Amino acid sequence: MKLTAAITGVGAYVPDYVLTNQELETLVDTNDEWIQTRTGIKERRILKGENQGTSVMAIKAVEQLLAKTNTRPEEVDLLICATTTPDLVFPATANIISAAAGLTKAFGFDMQAACSGFLFALATGAQFIQTGTYKKVIVVGADKMSSIVDYTDRATCIIFGDGAGAVMLEPNTEGYGLLDQQLHSDGNGEAYLHQKAGGSRRPPSAETVANREHFAYQEGATVYKFAVKGMADVAAVVAERNHLTPDTIAWLVPHQANKRIIDATAQRVGIGPEKVMLNIHKYGNTTNATIPLCLWDYESQLKQGDDLIFAAFGGGFTWGALYVKWAYDGSAKNGG
Repeated sequence: MKLTAAITGVGAYVPDYVLTNQELETLVDTNDEWIQTRTGIKERRILKGENQGTSVMAIKAVEQLLAKTNTRPEEVDLLICATTTPDLVFPATANIISAAAGLTKAFGFDMQAACSGFLFALATGAQFIQTGTYKKVIVVGADKMSSIVDYTDRATCIIFGDGAGAVMLEPNTEGYGLLDQQLHSDGNGEAYLHQKAGGSRRPPSAETVANREHFAYQEGATVYKFAVKGMADVAAVVAERNHLTPDTIAWLVPHQANKRIIDATAQRVGIGPEKVMLNIHKYGNTTNATIPLCLWDYESQLKQGDDLIFAAFGGGFTWGALYVKWAYDGSAKNGG
């Protein structure tokens, strides 16, 4: 059989601090019922402390992944970090992670595709495996969204949390791994979901800080409409193209942006809630970390041969879906 890139392990990390809906009620004009009804979120994790960047969480996720897969750091060939909140403009957060985790033989780079970044990075990392170029590729999805959230804006501060997840990709010839993909982007979506300042177009200045332009901005209703259609349609395309039915799909692994978007995607694919990975209620939207955090939470329930559909939608706009045939029994190999 042809060479494919299989996920052979999952690692993750979420900060200890829990930001509840009740605490948010003290910061902005909102309430627990309103938040849960519209988003499905009850709480989210926040990374606290001085000089604590996205890499802090990603390093812990990678170290856990190395331990669970019995991989020596020097065996890793490549690390791709999907993030919207890099530690610095440069060097790449991937390089900071690699240095701290001892990946002395690996090269690395960051990928920015907003909330679709982990899928784009996974598809990219798979190419290095499928061509026979590398044997071990780590793909990290990590974000410290609290660093770009305006906690006076009730439209966005209720949504986002911090976290990191990582997967190992290795060669497979038995039909497991990433088998199909459908990825899209449309720059016309920039106006509806973006960060106004901090880049080369509007570098940081006293004016941009005073105007609160260094936070995530979104036009919620428009983003919701595009996200529902984008995620749902692309997930359905990948399922139909691979002759996957509601009966044969083991799990839908959706980006955890909003419970209503997740429900709409599942309905479009035709599967019930019992087959949908869901953890938005406890982590919120961790951007690039949502999908690997789902795999981490549900790993013990995954079985070799399970057919999974990954789906995501992000600012820019970006969206996509992957078909993955799971390569191992989660409970047996990695202890859940």
